[in-house]
Amino acid sequence: MYRIARKQDFPVNQVRRYLEPGPIVLVSSKWRDETNVMTLGWHTVMEFSPSLVGCVISAGNHSFELIRDSGECVINLPTTVLTDIVVGIGNTSGAEIDKFEEFELTAEKARKVRAPLIKECHANFECRLYDDVLVEKYNFFIFEVVHAHVAVSPRYPETLHYTGDGRFQLAGATISRRSRFRQEML
Repeated sequence: MYRIARKQDFPVNQVRRYLEPGPIVLVSSKWRDETNVMTLGWHTVMEFSPSLVGCVISAGNHSFELIRDSGECVINLPTTVLTDIVVGIGNTSGAEIDKFEEFELTAEKARKVRAPLIKECHANFECRLYDDVLVEKYNFFIFEVVHAHVAVSPRYPETLHYTGDGRFQLAGATISRRSRFRQEML
């Protein structure tokens, strides 16, 4: 039996602290001769096959136009080792600086898109715009992951999850209930 905690009212504009959908990622983009990297926390897996990921990218973000015009990007998964870089990228504008140079990141050629991979990240997911029907109204891009690169180790990396107000939670420890899942769920 578990203990039920006492609850209190909570500001609705801060619910992201509990509902943030996944780890912070670095989204790299390229349009013509310009590249950029942005920090992103608003993404969600939408489908498994094809592999679809939805991302909210503010129209005020420099990457918005690069991604919209090119129709592609790379979603890069940093680990906690890159925390200060993740914060620095999120607090600067690619319209003013070259973030690859400023944060000493290594841009690697992707296999299926023109946007660069970030070598220092644990995983890189090459994406093409799959559906833009919600971009105009909600800044919501739906991407198809067309190629994935993932480091062999660690299998479950320690990742950052933003909870607002300059704070992050860390993920990396895992528990398994695999034996309880039906085979088709695996």
